[in-house]
Amino acid sequence: MSLLVAVTWETQPWVERFRRHLPDRDIVVLGESFDKAAVRYVATWGPKPGSLSGLPNLEALFSLGAGVDHLMGYPDLPDVPIVRVAQDDLTHRMSEYMVLHCLMHLRDQRRFDEDQTAKRWRPDRAPPIAGDVRIGIMGFGVLGQDSARKLKTMGFDVAGWSRTPKSVDGFQVFAGEEGLTPFLNRTDILIALMPLTPDTKGILNRSLFERLARGGALGGPILINAGRGKLQVESDILSCLDDGILQAATLDVFETEPLPKDSPLWTHPRVTVTPHNSATSEPEATARYISQQIRRYEAGEAFENVVDRVRGY
Repeated sequence: MSLLVAVTWETQPWVERFRRHLPDRDIVVLGESFDKAAVRYVATWGPKPGSLSGLPNLEALFSLGAGVDHLMGYPDLPDVPIVRVAQDDLTHRMSEYMVLHCLMHLRDQRRFDEDQTAKRWRPDRAPPIAGDVRIGIMGFGVLGQDSARKLKTMGFDVAGWSRTPKSVDGFQVFAGEEGLTPFLNRTDILIALMPLTPDTKGILNRSLFERLARGGALGGPILINAGRGKLQVESDILSCLDDGILQAATLDVFETEPLPKDSPLWTHPRVTVTPHNSATSEPEATARYISQQIRRYEAGEAFENVVDRVRGY
């Protein structure tokens, strides 16, 4: 019985991790010789179309990350459960990122960075308190809810938006298209944590930004996107920053990655760029999680975090 590692980066570290956690299994690598009939599971990221075909006894695909958009749309994707990684390590890292950047915007830290560089002393403006700032989180799953709880602890007024209705203790949750405009109208800091699907591609655009709250405590709406790069229309972000529709943006993901050197996002004074590391999956924790899922399944339990292929997440 084999686990196939099918990734677009160096495979040997992953082989070694899985061998530690699954010592009774053969760990094989795409591109090398192996018995296709023996493969029961695949751990993958960004495989080429067709590379996962011809595995007659495959029982599950594991995505080596929280997202699965790298698999969706493949015409020959095996008809087996797709399991995404959803581990505490990744969740906590994302919440740390959100608390950090919401506080940086609240306390106007970028202005003080500029003042330090210029040796300029300007203690002239007291920032608002967190309770005066309304945060809206688009994508209110595991990551969104954990971020919401921690931001609420800091005092922020937090609400969520989800594609389908859900009830989360302690939070107002808007849902669907009918809930989107009222959700945006009450939002000073918009956090995007949605998966990438045909419905969400390009959703962070001028039309959406124009519905964000006006006259809030921060002087204008702020965008934080750590979901997927293709959720955003970068030309719209830039033009909305320039004409005041957006006050600032923190972007961890981009339409093209790595972010091209000639992108104006690098140098825009009201954009904070981070290199898609808001919640990097820690490899050892990821390998351990996938191995635990295999053990659970073989003990007669269901896989956790199985992707709904219709919804795409």
